[in-house]
Amino acid sequence: MPPKGSFSSLSIIIILVLSSSIPSIQCGDLIDQICKKTPFYDLCVLSLQPNTATDVKTLASTMANLVLSNATDTLNYIQQLIKQAPDPDQQRLLADCAEVYIPVVKYNLPQAINALLRGRFGFAKYVISDTRKQADQCEKGFSGSNKSPLTDRNKLLGNLCDVALAILNLAGKR
Repeated sequence: MPPKGSFSSLSIIIILVLSSSIPSIQCGDLIDQICKKTPFYDLCVLSLQPNTATDVKTLASTMANLVLSNATDTLNYIQQLIKQAPDPDQQRLLADCAEVYIPVVKYNLPQAINALLRGRFGFAKYVISDTRKQADQCEKGFSGSNKSPLTDRNKLLGNLCDVALAILNLAGKR
């Protein structure tokens, strides 16, 4: 059973978007144009609104910060689950996921965001792409009778990374 209050409001909203089909949300021209070029339009729009950005680079930075926020929230959730896991195998698998998420949250993504501020889009894309792989690695660690309690969170982080990468690709071209 997940800890009470473990989902942030934004995480709940984004998970709802992923699990249901909703009509496209009306938004500003820039966000609409950019989000149409990402693999998850509704997730992109929901993530970037309200936003007063007037350029793609600012939207890319906003999205990278959202990836960091989501990864941080997931790491905190994993740490709560570790404390409550009655099964040593489940504890070990969760600890493996924590080991994957800790450097992403504490070092990799903050460095990517810093690189974005300096216009180093290639490095930021590499780190965000790697973050997606780390979420996948966490998920793949669970198998058989050890069902992952992190599937929705890992999927959401992967989708946020995909949106961020699409926006970074656009920002790097401008």
